[in-house]
Amino acid sequence: QAQLAESGGGSEQAGGSLRLSCAASGRTFSVYAMGWFRQAPGKEREFVAAVTWSGGYTLYEDSVKGRFTISRDNAKNTVSLQMNSLKPEDTAVYYCAARRRISPVPQLRVQTGYEYWGQGTQVTVSS
Repeated sequence: QAQLAESGGGSEQAGGSLRLSCAASGRTFSVYAMGWFRQAPGKEREFVAAVTWSGGYTLYEDSVKGRFTISRDNAKNTVSLQMNSLKPEDTAVYYCAARRRISPVPQLRVQTGYEYWGQGTQVTVSS
């Protein structure tokens, strides 16, 4: 199994930046891709971004394109989410997830494809 631990959440004003990190440990050699999801109060958890572990292919949810950047460091077994130009609607608990199953890149937005999840980290953006 792989274990995931997020860090870097916090509070920021609109227009500011935050960087989230996710450290993977355990059976990381079997990971095909990692992703970030978020859940705002009273809403369903939604896809944010994903990256494949080997090829580095990325996928973003439309509302974060151009503002968020996902990256991975294979040597350190970490994936990061750089969030710029934050908006109040970005307020949510952000979850890191990992999947072993290989799929076409567009399928990386599907939550059920991920076997491992972190505990989540809170991001709060004030206006």
